[in-house]
Amino acid sequence: MRFLVVDDSPTMRRIVCNALREIGYEDIEEAEDGEDAIETLEASSPDFVITDWNMPNMNGLDLTKSIRNHAQHAHLPILMITTRGMKEDVVTAMQAKVNNYIVKPFTPDVLREKIDLVMKTTS
Repeated sequence: MRFLVVDDSPTMRRIVCNALREIGYEDIEEAEDGEDAIETLEASSPDFVITDWNMPNMNGLDLTKSIRNHAQHAHLPILMITTRGMKEDVVTAMQAKVNNYIVKPFTPDVLREKIDLVMKTTS
């Protein structure tokens, strides 16, 4: 399975990528914001998107809406990992149709659980 990790922080991308590798996923691409992610989606067709919310140019919420409105990628699993932990934020993300949500900080085990849950509900 090919992952696209989207975060404006190189450190956070490295943390997410390392966590993915720790739980057994090796095919990982990175994007630094939503605009970069859209270009990567078109070029490489990942199977799963993990995105931050707060990013310049195009945030994770707008990225999610863009993916959901794109015929070819509309059913792509999206996991949002963010510092935004207020109930209203989670509701807003779910209304944009993210498949699941993790509040930072997180562990590789939590990441595995969320990915597994998303894969069970989307397959």
